[in-house]
Amino acid sequence: MRRPARTETGGDARIAAVWNQLAGVMDPELDESIVDLGFVEDIAIGADGRVDVAFRLPTYWCSPNFAFLMADDIGRAVRALPWARGVHPRLEDHMFSQEVNRGTHLGLSFADTFRDLEVSDTLEGLRETFLRKAFQRRQEAVILGLRRAGWSDAAIVTTDLATLDRAVITDPEGLRQKSRYREILLARGLATRPSDLAFVTLDGAPIPAADLPVHLRGLRAIRINMEANGALCRGLLDARYDEGPRPATATPATHACGSAGTSTGCCGGCALQATGAVPAGRAAGTPLSL
Repeated sequence: MRRPARTETGGDARIAAVWNQLAGVMDPELDESIVDLGFVEDIAIGADGRVDVAFRLPTYWCSPNFAFLMADDIGRAVRALPWARGVHPRLEDHMFSQEVNRGTHLGLSFADTFRDLEVSDTLEGLRETFLRKAFQRRQEAVILGLRRAGWSDAAIVTTDLATLDRAVITDPEGLRQKSRYREILLARGLATRPSDLAFVTLDGAPIPAADLPVHLRGLRAIRINMEANGALCRGLLDARYDEGPRPATATPATHACGSAGTSTGCCGGCALQATGAVPAGRAAGTPLSL
């Protein structure tokens, strides 16, 4: 559960506005809100309009590229508030807290912040990787929701954006992801007009009805991977801070695929893998990122 945010100045309305902005910041690997995941620890607003946001991650060694990306997104989200005069994300209880906090405070790039680690990936490259996964996960949930509503595969792959907007989905996960899928579909420019196809590949290609089952199998692999990581992150966060179990808001008891969604083990996206860097004192190949 989120800890109560202190209200030094600014009143509850401003604190609530910051929480609302943070609810739209996603853990890049899980495509779930950092608020729902319980990562945000504290919010403080100074008399000058400065906003400090303290956040934490499930383990001391979560990959710094994920941490830096979340800190960057926190800054972007809160700076959108017209009264915010300065935003300072603060990563706590992490082996790279000092570097991440210094880099975001000074406006440094990820590469400049971790120059000593000789990282190769840019932050935008990493962001794109996770946005692609988010698109795929959301698309699968909506397609399965339409199937449960009785839609045929042929109807699904030929539906346009306007028809999708009118579609009634009662499946909980499909309903939850419908607006989120539409948002990312438009953001990526894959559908901009009401007559544009609502379901396409990441490259914008139509999906033939005969190919939809194979397409869904690929999406299912992405989703199971992300759900397993999400369950692991929640468990580790609860164990680390001993705050008791929090509601599994991002992973329903019955998933859109109809299964229990159980899975164990790591996704293989561990350890500074995206950067190729290994902290001193750790053996190469040792899992670090969760």
